Amino acid sequence: MPNDYNVSRTLRRWYDTHRRALPWRDTRDPYRIWISEVILQQTRVAQGMDYYHRFLERFPDVRALADASEQDVLRLWQGLGYYSRARNLHAAARDVRDRFAGRFPTDYAAVRSLSGIGDYTAAAIVSFATGAPYAVVDGNVLRVIGRLFAIDTPTDTSAGRHLYNDLARSLLPPDQAGTHNQAIMEFGALQCVPRNPDCSVCPLVARCAAHAAGTPERFPVKQHRTKTVDRYFHYFYVTT
Repeated sequence: MPNDYNVSRTLRRWYDTHRRALPWRDTRDPYRIWISEVILQQTRVAQGMDYYHRFLERFPDVRALADASEQDVLRLWQGLGYYSRARNLHAAARDVRDRFAGRFPTDYAAVRSLSGIGDYTAAAIVSFATGAPYAVVDGNVLRVIGRLFAIDTPTDTSAGRHLYNDLARSLLPPDQAGTHNQAIMEFGALQCVPRNPDCSVCPLVARCAAHAAGTPERFPVKQHRTKTVDRYFHYFYVTT
C-alpha cells in the first residue's frame, strides 16, 4: 500500500493548534506513558487525570509499583472500575522488575509481551517514548481512517483489521511517528467525533470520501451490532 504523508502533515499542523495540554504528553518515560494508557482505557480523560497524578505520586516508578501489594494497587484504583486493568498493571510491573531489572522496556516485542498490553498499547508506548514507527489503531483512529477512505469493510472482521492496520501504517511518517499518532487520535477525539462532526472546519474535508458521499456518520462500519432483547414481565397487583 503506497504511503501518503500529506494527511499526516495536515493532522500534525492541526494538532499543533488544537492539542489539549495533558501531562502524559510532556514525558518520554515509557512507565508514565504506560500508566496513562491503561488508566484511559474505558475512562474519560477528565476522570483519568486525577488518578494518573495520584498513581504516580504513590508509585513513582515501575519498581515501586512492583514492590507494592496487590491490595494497595486495587485500593488506589477504586472508582475506575475494570479492576483487571489494575491487576494486569501490577503483574506487568513485577515482570519488568524480574525480567528487565526494573527498567521499563522500549522494544516493541518486549513491551507487547507484558501482561495486559495489546498491539495498540505497545505501539503507543514505544512510539511516544522513542518515536519508533509503530502505528496506533484505536477507536478514534478507526473513525478517522474509516471516514477518510469510506471503508465498507467492517472493523470487527479479520479483513477489516488487516485493512485498517495497513492504512494506518501507510499514513505514518517514520520520522514523526509519535507526533503523528498523538495527532490522529486527538483529531478523532475532538474533530472527527462520532456524532455530528463539524465538517465545515475539518482540514481533511477535501480528501474525505465519507464527506463527499454525504454519509460521514456511517463510518466506521461494524459487522456485529449488540442485539437488544425485549423482555416481558407478568405480575399481579393484589389489594386487600
